[in-house]
Amino acid sequence: MTELVGREADLALVRGLVHGGALMVVGDAGVGKSALADAAAAHAVAGGRRVLRVTGTQFEAHVSFAGLHQLVFPLLGSDLAELDEAHRAALRSAIGLRESAVPDRMMIAHATLELLTRAPVLVVVDDLPWVDQASRMVLGFVARRTAGTAVGFLATARTGEGDGLDGVPVHELRPLSGASAESLLDSRFPELGRRARHRLLAEAQGNPLALLELPVALGTQPPPTGPLPLTHRLQAVFAGRIRGLPEPTRRALLLAVLDGTGDLTVLEPDDLAPADRARVVTIDGAAARLTFRHPLIRSAVVELSTGAERRAAHRVLAERRADEPARRAWHLAEACTGPDEAVAALLQQVAHANLFRGDSVGAITELLRAADISPAGTDRSSRLAEAAYLGAIVTGDLREVPALLDAARRADPQHGGALAGAVAGAYHLLNEHGDIDTAHRLLTMAVEALPEPGDAHDKTLVEALYTLLMVCFFGGRAELWDPFHAAVARLRPQPPRLLAILAETFSDPARRAEPVLGELDATIDRLRSETSPARIVRTAIAGSYLDRIGGCREPLWRAVRHGRDGGAVTSAIEALFLLGNDAYFAGRWDDVLTLTDEGLALCQAHDYSLLRWVGDFLRAVVVTARGEHEEGRALTDRMSRWAAPRRAGVVSAYVWHVKTLAALSHGDFDEAYRCATAVTPAGELATHMPNALWLVMELVEAAARSGRPAEAAAHVAAARAARLDALSPRLALAVAGAAAMAAPDDDYPDLFERALGRPDADRWPFDLARIRLAYGERLRRTRAPSEARTHLHAAADTFEQLGARPWAARAANELRASGLRQDAPAGARLTAQQRQIAQLAAAGLSNKQIGERLFLSARTVAYHLYQIFPKLGVTSRAALRDALGDDPPGPVI
Repeated sequence: MTELVGREADLALVRGLVHGGALMVVGDAGVGKSALADAAAAHAVAGGRRVLRVTGTQFEAHVSFAGLHQLVFPLLGSDLAELDEAHRAALRSAIGLRESAVPDRMMIAHATLELLTRAPVLVVVDDLPWVDQASRMVLGFVARRTAGTAVGFLATARTGEGDGLDGVPVHELRPLSGASAESLLDSRFPELGRRARHRLLAEAQGNPLALLELPVALGTQPPPTGPLPLTHRLQAVFAGRIRGLPEPTRRALLLAVLDGTGDLTVLEPDDLAPADRARVVTIDGAAARLTFRHPLIRSAVVELSTGAERRAAHRVLAERRADEPARRAWHLAEACTGPDEAVAALLQQVAHANLFRGDSVGAITELLRAADISPAGTDRSSRLAEAAYLGAIVTGDLREVPALLDAARRADPQHGGALAGAVAGAYHLLNEHGDIDTAHRLLTMAVEALPEPGDAHDKTLVEALYTLLMVCFFGGRAELWDPFHAAVARLRPQPPRLLAILAETFSDPARRAEPVLGELDATIDRLRSETSPARIVRTAIAGSYLDRIGGCREPLWRAVRHGRDGGAVTSAIEALFLLGNDAYFAGRWDDVLTLTDEGLALCQAHDYSLLRWVGDFLRAVVVTARGEHEEGRALTDRMSRWAAPRRAGVVSAYVWHVKTLAALSHGDFDEAYRCATAVTPAGELATHMPNALWLVMELVEAAARSGRPAEAAAHVAAARAARLDALSPRLALAVAGAAAMAAPDDDYPDLFERALGRPDADRWPFDLARIRLAYGERLRRTRAPSEARTHLHAAADTFEQLGARPWAARAANELRASGLRQDAPAGARLTAQQRQIAQLAAAGLSNKQIGERLFLSARTVAYHLYQIFPKLGVTSRAALRDALGDDPPGPVI
C-alpha cells in the first residue's frame, strides 16, 4: 500500500487501535479519512487481525440494522454459532435471518460486543452519519467498551455532518501542511510546470484528494474555475470521469449507489468492469463486494442521473430484494410518482416491524414516508397521527408533534388520526402548555368514542390509557380517575397486567395497593430479563410509592443507557428521576443531584416540561434539607407558579412537601403543620393523593409539637387503619415513628425503641435520624439528658453525613440544651467512629491497639485523631478525657 505523505502522527494514532480502543476521525471531504482508515485496516491485517467494515450510505440510512448487517455478515458462520442461544437469536432477528420479535437494542448491542470480542478485530466504519440510527446505537455501545479488549474501533465522518458517538474520542484530520502537500504533488506529478504546480497547490489547500485528482483532470479538460467549494470541484472531476463510461456501466453504478450494500449478487458485475478499470470502484470478486473509491463518486453518480432513471433503478432493486421486506418497501416507495396505497401499506408494515424491533426512530421515518405516498383520507391521517404519537411518547420529538397533527387533520378532517392523534395531542398539551384538564378531556373523549368492550390487544388504546393514567396523576384530583378506572374495567378479555397493577398502586395506594403487592413484586422480579425500557419504567413507577424502586435499579439503569444510546428518551428521563427518588430515601443525596442534573437537561433538550417537575422536586428536597434555601425557594416558587393556574395537584403537593420539611428542620412546627395539611387533612389520607404516604411522620410530628395531640393521634390511627405498615418496610418505620411521636409521656419510650428496632431501619438514614432526633428531644424534655445525648449524637452524625445542615443544627441545639458543656460543643460534631477512637485513645490505647480493636490500620487511626483534636479543641491525648467528659462510649464497630 502507498505510504501516506505527511500523516505520520495520524497513522500512529489509528494503528494503535489494533491494541483496542475507539476513535472517531472527522475532516473535510477528500482530506484523507478513508485513506487513513484503509491504512489502519492494512496494518491490522498485517498483524493477523480481522477487519470488519461498515459503510454508511444515504440510500441505506433509513433501513434499520442495515449497518449491523454489514458488520456481522462475515461472522454468520462458526463465529455466530459460538454465542449462547439468546445472543445468537438476538443478532439473527435483528438482521432479518429469522422471523421473530427482535429483543431490545441493548440485548442486540451486548450480543454484538460478545461476538466481536471473541477474536482480535478492527471495526472500520466509513461515513458514520449515513449509517442507520439503530445500527449507530449498537456501534456506539461497542465503541465505548473497547478499552481493555482486543477490539479496535475506527469511525470516520465529514466535518459538520451529523453527530458523533457519545464517549468516543474525536480526532480532526487536518489538511496537509504546505511542505507535505508539495511533497505529495511532486511525488505523483513530477512533470507539472511551475505555474500549474503553484495554482494546484493554491486550489487544493492541502486537500490530498484534490492534489491527486485535479492534475488528472487537467490532462483532459480545463481546470475548474469559479467560486465553487472544493468538494463541488472534486465532484465535478469525478462526474467527468463517469460521463466517459459506457451507458450500461453508468446504469449499473446507479444501481450500486441506490442499493448501498455493495453486494454484487444483486448488481451487474460484467457491466461494472469498466468502472473498476477507471478507478471509480473497486471490485472484490472473491467476496462478491463492490466499494466506491470515494463517497463523492456516489454523489456524482446520482447527480448525473435523471429522476426517471432513479425510479427505474429502484424498481429493479425492489424486484431483486423481494425477500427483504424493508429494502423492497423502500425501493418501491422511492419509485412512486404519486399516491400508491399498496406501497404505503407495505411501508407501514415495515414501520410496525421496526417498532417491534425497538427502532422507533426508523418506524417514524417509515410512517412519514408511507403518509407521503398515501391517498388523502383516513389512512394518510392515521399514519401521520401515529408518527406524531411515537414522536411524543418515545423519541422525544415533541417539537414536530403539532405540525404532524395538523397535517393529519387536514388529510382527514372528520377523524384526524383519532386515538393515536389524541395521545400525541395530549402529550403536546401537557408539555407545551401544562393543560392537564384539556389533555384529560381529549383522551377520555377519544377512549369513550371507541366501541365497547375495549380491545386489550389494541396497543394504541393501551398506550392511551397509560397516558391518561399520568394525566390523572399529575392532576392529583380524585374525580380525574373515574373515567380511567372505568376504561380499564371495560378492556377485554382482561386488562394488561402491568396496567392493572399501576391502576391500583399509583392511583390511590393507601386504599388499593395491598391486594396487588404480590403481583407487583413478581413483576419486579421478572425485570431481570425485561428489555423494554417502557415496561421497566412503568413497573418501577408502580412500586414508587411502595418503596420498591430499589429492586428495579439495574433495569432502570438499562433504560437510562438505552436513552443515552439514542433510544427512548422519555423512558430515560423517567428512569433517572426514579433512581433519584430511590437515592433520596436511601440517603445517597449527592447521587440525587447528579441524576436530576442529567434528567433535567434531557427535559430541556426535548421540551418535556411536565416531567421536569419531578426532577425539580427531588432537587428541592435535597438542597432545602442541606440549607441551600435560596435555590430551594427558587425551585418551589417556580413549581407553585406553574401548578396553581393549571390545578396540577401533585406538583402543588411537591411544593408543600418541601416546605413541610424546611419548617420542621427549623423547629417551626405550626408552619410545618399548615404545609403538611395542605396535602392531606389530619386524621385521613387524602384520596388519590399518593404523596400523602410520604408525609405521615412529618404531619404527626408537626401536630404533636404544635399543641395538636388529638390531630397527631388521629393521623396515626388513619395510617394504621389503611395498613400502611403492610405496604413497605419504610412505611412501617414511618408509621412506627409517627406513633412514638404522638404517644403520651408514659408510653413514648417503648414506642420509640420499637421504631428504632425495626429490621433494616438503617436503610433509610434520613427517616431514622429524624426518629432519633425526636426521641432525643423527648427524653431531654422529660429530664433524661444523658440518655437523650445518645440519640441526639446519632442523629447529628447522620445529618452531618447527609450534609443536612439545618437538621444537624437542630440536633446540636438539643445537645447543648441537654447539658453538653459549652466549652466543648465540638464533641457533638464527631462521627460515631471518631468518638470511639477518641474514647479508646483517652483510655490509653495506642494507635495500633485501637486499629486492632476497630479493624482499622494504625495510619487510619492517626488520620482520624488528626481530625478529632481540633474538633475538641485539644492538642494531646492527655486532654481527650477531659474534652470528652461523660460522653457515653458508643458500641465498638
